Amino acid sequence: MAAEVLTTVGVVVALLVVHQVWWTNRQAVAGAQEQVRALERAWEGGEGEGDASLAPSVGEGDGQGAGVVVGGSGGAGGGDVRASPPAAGAGGGTGARPAPAAAGPARDEAYGVLRIPRLGLSVPVAEGVDRRAVLDKGYVGHYPGTAQPGAEGNFALAGHRNTHGEPFRYLNRLREGDEVFVDLRGRRYTYVVGKVLAETSPGDVGVIAPVPRSSVRPGYGYESAGSYITLTTCTPEYTSKYRLVVWGTLRSVVSEAR
Repeated sequence: MAAEVLTTVGVVVALLVVHQVWWTNRQAVAGAQEQVRALERAWEGGEGEGDASLAPSVGEGDGQGAGVVVGGSGGAGGGDVRASPPAAGAGGGTGARPAPAAAGPARDEAYGVLRIPRLGLSVPVAEGVDRRAVLDKGYVGHYPGTAQPGAEGNFALAGHRNTHGEPFRYLNRLREGDEVFVDLRGRRYTYVVGKVLAETSPGDVGVIAPVPRSSVRPGYGYESAGSYITLTTCTPEYTSKYRLVVWGTLRSVVSEAR
């Protein structure tokens, strides 16, 4: 009898793992790709002309909590990804003229597409890093309070390493010189990877500061103001013990005619 109970429990646990690791991935990937297509259709059709998502801005924060937790959940069970990062500041350029500030997108709204050719990745960018409303959908989330694409400061993003679409599963494969594109309606922002921090603590708020520099490992990061992108996720895989960070600098902004 005891053996039968243990067998049943084992089967249930295995099914739960399959659901979490496989099924949630399928659902999130499918939903994220449909959202990418929906954004592209809207941009081609000129929907929402002149709305707040067109231009870069500095966010006001999402009010999700006072603690700073950097990066998306990496473990199969998910994790806390709340953040109240420092506000983006002014500074010089890093290869392209920063765009002017404007009102930002609504919380949890998908408003852009992140494309990383080396990883074969195209994924929606949404405002905020709420786990259920953003990250578990397979999106990457923009840290409120950090710069928007093209603006002076640090455009900082979080994404899952494992489960729920795992858009940043292979973030560790990025190398210096790799291109990262951020598409908004009518504009493409091109960033170039410059630095990688393979491991830091979840509370290392310095990595998403306006001038990104690790407060845990001060030898990693930048010293001059400019226009940066930061990609964060959990490491090692299937855990949320540490954070993996990739930084890049803005190279160009191209307006795309519809």
